[in-house]
Amino acid sequence: MNGLISLHAAIFQRLENNAGWLLPTLARLVFVAVLFLYFWKSAMTKIGDGVFGILSPSFGAYYQIFPRAMDAAGGDISQLGTFHWLVIVAGTFAEILLPILIVLGLFTRLAALGTIGFVFVQSLTDIYGHKADADTIGSWFDRFSDSLIVDQRSFWVLLLVILVVKGAGPLSLDRMLGGQAVSG
Repeated sequence: MNGLISLHAAIFQRLENNAGWLLPTLARLVFVAVLFLYFWKSAMTKIGDGVFGILSPSFGAYYQIFPRAMDAAGGDISQLGTFHWLVIVAGTFAEILLPILIVLGLFTRLAALGTIGFVFVQSLTDIYGHKADADTIGSWFDRFSDSLIVDQRSFWVLLLVILVVKGAGPLSLDRMLGGQAVSG
């Protein structure tokens, strides 16, 4: 039995010793594989026509981010103010820039923290703005693990928390540029 315990300790101690580079590298890989295109495609639906389309949000952007205000305005964007425009433009910039920074491993901790904030606001918009139903919202500590908001986005946030705590890992611009304080 002592031999088995020693073998167990040796194997998992080696794994734990490598966790410093392994966890953030895997977290960024999973982010790219699962979430990068999600955020990218979502941002692209908010951009208007032309070269400066990001400064001229699409009609859908207003409905995605301010559904109740759009309903109250009868779908007339001109009835919404500068505040609405600023939120949409800033949110679209964040939805493009933060995932790119995470993929590149540049200012990863800040980008991951910003993305956590983005996911939180996105979730509140889905719950209160779009009036998501109870099945979509979900609940922790129930026997179902398939809700789009509480269950799925909890995993997103866990992935991002790993990057906030551990940094980007060795395969990153943070590390290449010598930003140990930035990358961990």
